Amino acid sequence: MHILLTGSTGFIGQTLRAALERAGHAVHCGVSPRHAPATGQAPMDFAHDTTPGAWLPRLQGIDAVVNAVGVLRDSRARPIAAVHQHTPCALFQACAQAGVRRVVQISALGIEGSATRYARTKLAAEACLRTLADAGQLDPVVLRPSVVFGKGGDSSALFMNLARLPVVVFPAPMLTARIQPVSVHDLAAAVVALLGPALQRTGTIACPGPEPLRMGDFVASLRQQQGHGPARVLRLPLPLTRLSARMGDLLPASVPWCSESLAMLDSDNVGDPAAFEQLLGRPGVHYSRLVAGAWR
Repeated sequence: MHILLTGSTGFIGQTLRAALERAGHAVHCGVSPRHAPATGQAPMDFAHDTTPGAWLPRLQGIDAVVNAVGVLRDSRARPIAAVHQHTPCALFQACAQAGVRRVVQISALGIEGSATRYARTKLAAEACLRTLADAGQLDPVVLRPSVVFGKGGDSSALFMNLARLPVVVFPAPMLTARIQPVSVHDLAAAVVALLGPALQRTGTIACPGPEPLRMGDFVASLRQQQGHGPARVLRLPLPLTRLSARMGDLLPASVPWCSESLAMLDSDNVGDPAAFEQLLGRPGVHYSRLVAGAWR
């Protein structure tokens, strides 16, 4: 198949591209303007390409679209409403007009009921896809992964750096928030399946790892997987936690700790892995084996 992959230079996008090409697909990469000069590819600007007309020429000869573009927080260069909602909806509408029925949207687990802008804009894009599907114009599937772990991920690097410290100070919510980490390679395998043997599958699929645990316990597991003994864990009081998140707001957008990520810890990021494992044809990589299975 000829597949348009947006977000191909991102953490998840790079892994998706490699997996799709190994499966024999021709991957047409959509890259942001800031990466276009280095890659020599035409830019696809999720900050500004908010009309179907911007996408129709790019869909000529395309059989399926995979949207892996995402940002954690709002910025002038990458407004979250445009990146998560307005531009994806324009792309989906262009797919309907061009007859490109298969769309795979990478969303996120834990957004139901969340008041964060991240969650609201992701849900809006999902609603747009459902409307087009209900009208019989698209055959979409939405993947909602829990925390995606792998080499190259900003949050994964943060977890690994914390796991190397003999004394670690955790923001209070990190000690109680539950996640269900999933290997980035497992997520890519699910996308490959949805563009192959599971091509007829539609709807929303939760993509968590096999078992949930508290975020602090996950960091402890990563430390153990690297051969270190238990660390001394200190709790950062909530007022200082909020202050540290506000300080994170002032840092580059690639830094995963900010007010938005703190607010997202109010919702557990867990789910039933049964449908995801059915796609994979096997259990996902357990969190206790992620360093060997995904940190590469």
